Amino acid sequence: MSPIRSATIAALASAVVATTLTGCQFGGAEQDTSPIVIAADLELSGAAAPVGRAYQRALELKRDQLNSSGALNGRKIELKVKDNRSDSAESLRNIADFSSDSRVSAIVMGGCNECAVGAVGTINEKRIPTIALAASGAIASPVAERRYMFKLGPNAPDSAAALTTELRRNNIRKVGMLVSDDDYGREGATALKSELDKVNITLREQKVKTTDTVVSQQIQLLASGKPDALVFWTPPEQATLAATSAQQTTFRGSLFFDASAAGDLFLGAAARATERATMIFTQTMVIDDVIATTPAKAARRQWFQDYTARFGGYNGSSSFAADAVQLIADAERRAGGEVGKVNRNGIRDVLETSQMDGLSGPIRMTPDNHSGLMPQALTTLVARNGRWRLAG
Repeated sequence: MSPIRSATIAALASAVVATTLTGCQFGGAEQDTSPIVIAADLELSGAAAPVGRAYQRALELKRDQLNSSGALNGRKIELKVKDNRSDSAESLRNIADFSSDSRVSAIVMGGCNECAVGAVGTINEKRIPTIALAASGAIASPVAERRYMFKLGPNAPDSAAALTTELRRNNIRKVGMLVSDDDYGREGATALKSELDKVNITLREQKVKTTDTVVSQQIQLLASGKPDALVFWTPPEQATLAATSAQQTTFRGSLFFDASAAGDLFLGAAARATERATMIFTQTMVIDDVIATTPAKAARRQWFQDYTARFGGYNGSSSFAADAVQLIADAERRAGGEVGKVNRNGIRDVLETSQMDGLSGPIRMTPDNHSGLMPQALTTLVARNGRWRLAG
């Protein structure tokens, strides 16, 4: 082979390598095919396990939908899930592990209020964007001290206002309230009392630990005050326990559930006790009752159908987990940065100005408000024939 021909071949080979390595110069920007790794700290065992497992199912379904849709431009979502055992100390260890993994773009935390509030300091220190699905307002406020923490799910003041509207519409004058003895429960009791005071409705409350499996004593005490209605501001399992306990007393008034009491669509063994009960929650829980007149409503109906088809039922909280995945995936794509490397600061900045009509309803994040679910997402549901239905 001649020296000239050898030199030519070598030059061509070098050009091919250069083109492969620096595609931005010869064929457009290099495509990022690295996975989008989302970590999840969930209550998969312990007192809150039913809700935690619903979140896990929703995360996995949303991951599969996005991965098969082609919307991620060749990238795939990977989930990294740890069980916090419904324990805030275990949750904090999980958060520390996730933070030290440079592949993790962001964290989704489950429904444990104490876990999320307790992790705020570590999340800020590690600068890892986190979306909590728990309800306590202290998770996302004050924003100046929670720059990397965001929240999806109903807010106590919004739920209290909506409940008060329904109580007043039903001419209720005396209310007994069973409330969980945690951050969200205390917020709820304060918010509901403030709203009820405005319309001259009296309130008497009994507290219950989130781990209690018997609530009959508290219900008996509330019933003895002869209220017109009982409000259950507790996790789902306790709310259905409370309804069953109320049925065994002399109480014959109306039952009202806060959004935190939303669980499965079908009420099962508690169907009789909860018949005609009212709940404040998102429309997605009963989207099969709604005519899909907008793309957002059509998407919610499709989500409801897909979840039901895969898991044989529907859990109201699932849409919050799915929306968290969508928010993180969108933020990852918009954050920019070096190909193949996670830009956590960029993701945080995008999350802080995110807006979408989510599966849960309208979501708006701002630099002054990291709790994204809008009050308009809440509506009134009624238990009829063993399942929740849209009121009216």
